[in-house]
Amino acid sequence: MPAARFVGVDGTEVLLDVPAGQTLRQAALDNLVPGIIGECGGFATCGTCHVVVDERFRPLLPAPSEDEEIVLEGLLTPVTATSRLACQIAMTDELDGITVHVPESQG
Repeated sequence: MPAARFVGVDGTEVLLDVPAGQTLRQAALDNLVPGIIGECGGFATCGTCHVVVDERFRPLLPAPSEDEEIVLEGLLTPVTATSRLACQIAMTDELDGITVHVPESQG
């Protein structure tokens, strides 16, 4: 099963086995990862599952949808080139080992 690493603001790491097809948001919520709230239920409308993806995994992800980009642009948290919504990242075998950082405003 592919794994995902969530890194908190304080550097604490949570390594999770995530079934292929499950979103990083759902995996984080199921395992109580601090800072991942996911208020909108995974519909890319709230931004409370904002994560910063490690640069080396960026090319493996599909481009963000227009809705995701709009939500990211509206966040008060600083957004980077690798900012994504965890609800929009479905785990695949290719993403095994993905590392995402929880932004300070959510941690």
